[in-house]
Amino acid sequence: MKLTALIENEKHAISVEREGSRLVADVDGRCVELTVREPEDGVYLLISDGLVYECRVTREGLKAEQCHVDTGNHAYDITLIDPKRLRAGQSAGAQADGTAQIVAPMPGKVVRVLVEQGANVEAGQGIVVVEAMKMQNEMKSPRAGRVTELHAKAGATVNTGDVLAVIE
Repeated sequence: MKLTALIENEKHAISVEREGSRLVADVDGRCVELTVREPEDGVYLLISDGLVYECRVTREGLKAEQCHVDTGNHAYDITLIDPKRLRAGQSAGAQADGTAQIVAPMPGKVVRVLVEQGANVEAGQGIVVVEAMKMQNEMKSPRAGRVTELHAKAGATVNTGDVLAVIE
């Protein structure tokens, strides 16, 4: 799983692979191998090279991606960002000129087009439904505006990164 961690206003690229209690993480290009134990909820023992580190993790509010980690010597407020989830949930990237592109997060088939070109849309309104791996994903508008371009057609196949619609 690839993530971005925001720690003290600095972004860090993280890749995590877990098999049982064994965890391999790549943090900004540095590989770390750990054994992870969770003796109680929110308390993790990280074992590396014979050394044991205790971390207490508290979730901030209802958002699972925000947490506070206390290692005893240091405390960190961390926000984890899953780029895949961000792309799928927001389905677009805002451009400097105020436009937003709705892009296909993975290869699939357009099942439904929910709007017409020229339609006014609200933030979070569904634009296109794409089916990939037998799951339907509704691509939503990240902002209020007008659909200036609509490239998606029901039944069409799309590739990762294909622009489905543009909102201005």
